[in-house]
Parts: sequence; structure tokens; C-alpha cells
Amino acid sequence: MSRVVGAILCGGEGRRLRPLTYYFQKSMIPVGSKQKPLLEYIVRLMNYHGVKDIVMLVGYKGQQVVNYFNDGERFGVRIKYVWDNPSYEGNGGSLYNAYNQGFFDTADNILVYYGDILSNVNLTELIEYHRKLNASSTLALSKEYRVAVGVVELNNGNVVKIEEKPPLGKPVTIGILVVKKSALQYLGEIVESKGGADIMGDFLPYLLKKNFKVGGYITDAFWYDVGSTEKYEKLDPEEVDKIFSFLI
Repeated sequence: MSRVVGAILCGGEGRRLRPLTYYFQKSMIPVGSKQKPLLEYIVRLMNYHGVKDIVMLVGYKGQQVVNYFNDGERFGVRIKYVWDNPSYEGNGGSLYNAYNQGFFDTADNILVYYGDILSNVNLTELIEYHRKLNASSTLALSKEYRVAVGVVELNNGNVVKIEEKPPLGKPVTIGILVVKKSALQYLGEIVESKGGADIMGDFLPYLLKKNFKVGGYITDAFWYDVGSTEKYEKLDPEEVDKIFSFLI
């Protein structure tokens, strides 16, 4: 069985979550009635699905993360930390920095998880789907996304139908993916040439351009992007408690 290492992106400044992130690392904001850090839900989910080795990609207010999780023993996992290299910009730069320093040397696949995403996605199924596809990368996708505004249907300039916040009708990425370690050399090509990279915006399109297989794992699991103050304020603690009772 190939070995999977989890990589959590938790180094960003979280500008859309200001003023909260003047005081918190964005992945450390408290959620649910127990006020556990968002990042704890991610760590516990990985542990639940057997991903015991985790690399946290830290930067802004990263010491909060280190102080809370330490070596991961009390959460049943093994945690290592990689501090962002200012020479490598973007989340792709952070991931490549960890790869370049050898933190994934013993892994075959990397489970990449954005640190502002709350989800109960079945990571075991995602990883197995990725392995069966033998893809360079496999994205977790949701069909449950709704457009944030009303959509209007026109006929000769006349409004004939209004639908408030309808389903998008296409799968959307949810900030969780599996990547073959061997594919990260191509991320390096982008980072070294541009000085940085975005995983979704640069790296995955680059793989597609080179005709590597990129899989899509569609899930109906709960997922929530906590990346803005508005979204954070709308997150219902009781709903969080109910959905994640199997973890906390």
C-alpha cells in the first residue's frame, strides 16, 4: 500500500477574515460550540481516515499552530512543520518548499488540504479513487455549490424568470486534493520560473497542458469555506457540532 502524507496549508494571512486574523492565524479561528480551532477538525479528520503523518505549511502567526498542536501526539498523529520560504510565493510555493526540503520523501501521494475548509469528506474514498485512477492528481469536487446571487432568464430583453441563488450545475473544487509526489517536480518548474505558484490556478492547469491525468472525485459531503468574515459569521455552531460529532 502506498504511503500518504497529509499537507495542510495554514500559512496565509487570511485578509478576508480581518479583523479576526489580526489576532488569529486563520486556520486557528474557533468553530462549533466547543470553540475548537478549525485546524483541529482537519487534523482529526485525517487521523480518522488513517492519515497519521501530517506536514503543516506555516507562515503568518504560525507559532500559534505549533504551540497548539506540537508534535501531534495528543491527536494521535505525527506532525512536522515547514515555515514558508519568502522566495516561493503562493500556496503552490509553500507546497513546493516542503517538497524541496524533503518532507515528502517517504510518501507516494500527498493529501493537500486548504486550512480554511471545514468538511467531513470521506478521505479514504478520495485516496482510493485516486489510486485506482492512477492519476497525477485527483480533486475532491462538490455539486452542491449555489451561485451567490439571483440569476435571470431573458427573452427579447424581457425578464421571464428569476431564480434566487440557484445551484451552479457544475462541480466545484473544495480545496482538498491528492497529488502524486512525482508530480510535484512540475510544480517546481512553475515556482522556479515564476517565483511562486497557485495550486488550482497554475499547477493543475500545467498538468493538464502536459496531458497528465487529473481525476475528479465527486462528493455530497458537507464542506464550508470559512475564508471570509461573512462566511464565518454564518457558520452555525450547532450544525458544526452535529455534523462533526464523530470527530469531537
